Amino acid sequence: MKCVIIDDEPLAVDLIKEFVSKVESLELISTFNNAIDAIAMINTSNVDLIFLDIEMPHFSGIDFLNAIDKKPLVIFTTAYSDYAVEGFNLGAVDYLVKPIPFNRFLKSVMRAQQTFLSQNNTPAAAITPKVVAPEIEPDFMFVRSEYENVKINFSDILFIEGLKDYVKIYTADNKFTLTLISLIKLENLLSSKGFARIHRSYIINIKYVKSIQKNKVLIADKRIPISESYKTAFFEKINL
Repeated sequence: MKCVIIDDEPLAVDLIKEFVSKVESLELISTFNNAIDAIAMINTSNVDLIFLDIEMPHFSGIDFLNAIDKKPLVIFTTAYSDYAVEGFNLGAVDYLVKPIPFNRFLKSVMRAQQTFLSQNNTPAAAITPKVVAPEIEPDFMFVRSEYENVKINFSDILFIEGLKDYVKIYTADNKFTLTLISLIKLENLLSSKGFARIHRSYIINIKYVKSIQKNKVLIADKRIPISESYKTAFFEKINL
């Protein structure tokens, strides 16, 4: 299937591009950081599937769907679950809430491919997408702190606190590393490794959670708030 990514967050685009590259049945045609620029291309090209963000400035993903003449299959990719019902009412194949794990992405692609093949009268035996064997991912990262590159093992991270353009990475040795990196980039990197975003300013390592209250988690001696916008996804992730 020929696909397009429309999302105003560069890191989100990069993540979906990486996921698409692992699925042999997907061919990425183009990416757009706003929906308006994508209208002409969608209306004049053969596109089978769109990975579409909803919350974009000036012109939302829903505005985009209402504006295009040709309507390919659509998988919504968004940080908010509020639009799920409206998305399905618009005929979306699926609705993915960021951060998106690869296994959930693949499930959506299989659903889209099943619909695509059904529309084109292709035998159902062909619906399983081939996945390119993934490279072994490292269990650590290097971050720039002051004048050196510091190696941090994922398993040592207690939680991460966002401070405007910087983040503090707290580790099990009761130390922290201050580095210039976005919290969204770390969220995309760590979401499949046992971490969860629970607040605009916090990512936590689930294995270090000692207890959970209604709106807080306890890690080490730190009580970290859980915001309403992240609560549902967090509780689903830990099966509460």
